[in-house]
Amino acid sequence: MARSLIERTLGVLETLSRDARGLPLQSIAEQLEIPKSAAHRICNELIRLGYVRQEPASHYYLLSTRLMAMGFHYMAISGTSDIVQPILDHLAAESGEMVRLGVIEGQRQIWIAKAQGARSGLRYDPDMGREAPLYYTASGHAWLASLSDAEAIALVEAQGIGNPDDYGPNAPRSHAELLERLERARAEGYSWQVDNAGAGTSALAAVVRHPRDGHVIGVLSIAGPSVRLTEAQMHALAPKLLKAAEELSQTSQASNVFS
Repeated sequence: MARSLIERTLGVLETLSRDARGLPLQSIAEQLEIPKSAAHRICNELIRLGYVRQEPASHYYLLSTRLMAMGFHYMAISGTSDIVQPILDHLAAESGEMVRLGVIEGQRQIWIAKAQGARSGLRYDPDMGREAPLYYTASGHAWLASLSDAEAIALVEAQGIGNPDDYGPNAPRSHAELLERLERARAEGYSWQVDNAGAGTSALAAVVRHPRDGHVIGVLSIAGPSVRLTEAQMHALAPKLLKAAEELSQTSQASNVFS
């Protein structure tokens, strides 16, 4: 089915958001599978509106700072900075690792805030605004474990598992193996993984629930290099993670982040 103009336009913005160096027109058109002429019209209109700029030398298209400013403004008025961020900062300081918060939007989990606890050495620092991969990340497993097996598999199949070469050697290789990981997370109350999202990385995650009816509204995670964030260290940090998730639950009604 042909995509609408608004879908193509948002596609251009999302594509450009994945490369800070910018992209040539041909690459944008190929990634979105649209004619080069259509990509050119959309990019020119976004330039006119101030959302995209074009480098004079390379002619690459890049996002302008306007979207960034909009994001920061929304975070300020939604309560992320005043209510959510201090909880993330505290957990990052306690763990010494990267802390991420993802929110549930329909069938997607979007990373929207982070805090960096590592002050030196290796740092694990993924981009915010990305949709969390469900099949092989601790964040994905934490959310999937809160659902039935059938619901979890349906979400994974809707998102897709991607290319196995793009994730780590310990990622699940079948639905059966995934369900085993989810059962383990249900038993412990949190998920954890080593070398799943990528070789040399570890993470643990727990869901944030609505304080009244208990439905999942977000996922909180700690991630870092596996040489430092060992399995034993992750289990030691789990109580702090769960405490922070409960704090986010209790403060969620004072913030628009989870609405």
